[in-house]
This record gives sequence, structure tokens and C-alpha cells, in this order.
Amino acid sequence: NRRGTAAMIEWFSSHNGLEQLFLLGAIVGGLILVLRLILMIAGLDHHGTDLHMDSDAGFQALSIQGISAFFTMFGVVGYMLHHNAAVGLVLALAGAVAAGAFSMWLIGRVFRAMLRLQSSGTVSLFAAVGSEGSVYLTVGKDGGRVQINFANRLREFEAISSDGSTLPTGTPIRVHSVSANTLVVGPVER
Repeated sequence: NRRGTAAMIEWFSSHNGLEQLFLLGAIVGGLILVLRLILMIAGLDHHGTDLHMDSDAGFQALSIQGISAFFTMFGVVGYMLHHNAAVGLVLALAGAVAAGAFSMWLIGRVFRAMLRLQSSGTVSLFAAVGSEGSVYLTVGKDGGRVQINFANRLREFEAISSDGSTLPTGTPIRVHSVSANTLVVGPVER
């Protein structure tokens, strides 16, 4: 067992063996990153970001992007430190692991930030209370339709009159409340 450990340390200590390890990590990680990017651009990546909002933060860091970013940066930084900066085995490995861990953390943060940008696209009807518009189809106690400028769009909604009166087409209205997906409206007092 000691001979195997000593042989592995000797192989790592040699310039050729350690540089091969770093280059292998950079190539494999880089290829996975490029392949995933191509799949996402082509629309063939059905798994999106591999991050799920209901999973634990520890598992979110272990996405395909995070792991491939780790190996890419581990390989590139380790190779640069060992080959170009001529630092020792321990410093090259420590720098490579630190760079890989940082890139993995950074990728996780970027994808979490992207997930927060997602929106369902639905707007709560209760946010329309207080909005003004006009009657589109005559509104009475049995219903009708109104148009209001709501959420930066001119939208049409089912509506009933708040006091039971009939509001003819074109009457300016204000939304008083919401009753089960129907706006309760009244005329605007000018």
C-alpha cells in the first residue's frame, strides 16, 4: 500500500504526470461545457440548467455545468501554475482546487440568478383594483365587458356593475373590487 502511494506521489511530482492530469481535466471539462452550450443553443437540452429550486443548495452546486466548470478551471489554472509559474505540487494542486471550487460556486450563483428571472406570466386580477378604463360591451348586474389599461396592456375583462345600474358602451369606469374572476366596476365621477 505504501509503495502504491509512493509511486502515485512520484508520478504526480513529475512534471509530465501532473501536467497530463491538469490537461485532461481542462479538456474533458471544456468539451462538456462546449457540448452543453451547443445543445442549449440548438434547443436540444431538455433539462435546462439542471438546477431545481426545491433541491438542497449542496446538490445545486453539483450540476453538469458546475462539475464541468470545476474540471475546466482545475485543469487550466493547475497547468498554468505548475507549467508556467513553476510552483510546486502542493501549491499547483491547491490553486487548481481553489479555482475549480470558485468556478463551481460562481456557475451555481449565475444559474440561481437566472432562475429568479423566470415568471409565470400570470397577473393577479386583484392588482386591477383602482384601475380605470371604459365599458366595451354594456355592463349591468348580469355582466358585460370592460377594457382597462392593466399591467402595461389594454386588456378586456368580464365585469358587473357595483350598484346594479346599466353602464352603456364607452362609459368611463373604475374597478372597485374583484368577485371570482369578474371585475366589479362603477362609473368614474368626473
